[in-house]
Amino acid sequence: MPLRTPICDILQCHYPILQAGMGGVARAELVAAVSTAGAYGFLGMVREAPDFIAAQIDAVRAETDRPFGVNLIPAATEPSLFRAELDVCLARRVHSICFFWSVDAEAVARAKAGGCIVLYQVGSVKDAIAAEAAGADIIIAQGFEAGGHVRGAVSSLVLLPQVAAAVGCPVVASGGFATGRSLVAALSLGGQGIHCGTAFLATTESFAHDCHKNALLAAGSEDTVYTDAFSINWPPHSPVRVIRNAATDQLGGQLVGHDPDDLWWEQVATDSGRPIYRYSTDSPLRTTCGNVDELALFGGQCCGMVTTIVPAARRINDIIREAEATLHQFENNLYPALPAEQLVGSL
Repeated sequence: MPLRTPICDILQCHYPILQAGMGGVARAELVAAVSTAGAYGFLGMVREAPDFIAAQIDAVRAETDRPFGVNLIPAATEPSLFRAELDVCLARRVHSICFFWSVDAEAVARAKAGGCIVLYQVGSVKDAIAAEAAGADIIIAQGFEAGGHVRGAVSSLVLLPQVAAAVGCPVVASGGFATGRSLVAALSLGGQGIHCGTAFLATTESFAHDCHKNALLAAGSEDTVYTDAFSINWPPHSPVRVIRNAATDQLGGQLVGHDPDDLWWEQVATDSGRPIYRYSTDSPLRTTCGNVDELALFGGQCCGMVTTIVPAARRINDIIREAEATLHQFENNLYPALPAEQLVGSL
């Protein structure tokens, strides 16, 4: 199996494909489907109540005996709630924890002491080094192309090989990866797998609202917007990548430089009785009602390569089949080198 890399042994999965722990979207149905299909799923449990996290962990285990993890974000969670979130994960003996945003060494230490494998998603070489020093087992290097919250400022093509060279632990590529060809590219750049959000948002099992999924399918890569306007509920200056919609159009040319304290909290939707505000970090879910198309429609630049809504197992199978076909082409020299004179002529 040429696509089996060391992270498959660490995470006990068949394929080096990780499903991003998208808040709200990555719930038990999606995670169970991904892990059952041989990839590795993460519950997106950012700022969720401990009882809800426990119920979601139990729901995944009721559907599959495959390992999976939980995604938490210390910097975006009130400290006492974060401690309670991590406590319930450790009490439920989850297989792994994935942290994101600024490196929290104390959180890594607690998770490791509780027996968890720790993954840390970062956006720079500096943070990758800090995460490894804190004890992270796997680094997820997120490029600027990524959907949702974007930590760094350089593309995956540039960031991934630098991070792989800077740390000794395995590195997984994130941001712009949704196909088998992109998996092969990640491996060639020093990664041991890919971490996909957009590709799994557009699946039948994701908890995203249909309007979000359909907007993703209709969008081209140039239809995403990088902005920090969707900042209600998050620390200031936390940029995101979303699909362009009425809310982003209202920003005019001012896409960055927003502070959540200065935003007008206008309720445009509800979710299970909870008010949802324009420019909050809440994306529309199956349970969201109201002007759902004015909320944050998170999506990466790879949306131009995601053109169907399919079961998660089909998405994984398509990625693996294309990656194997691509490797086969290389192995059988089906990409012959150009004659030297043509290479010189093209410079």
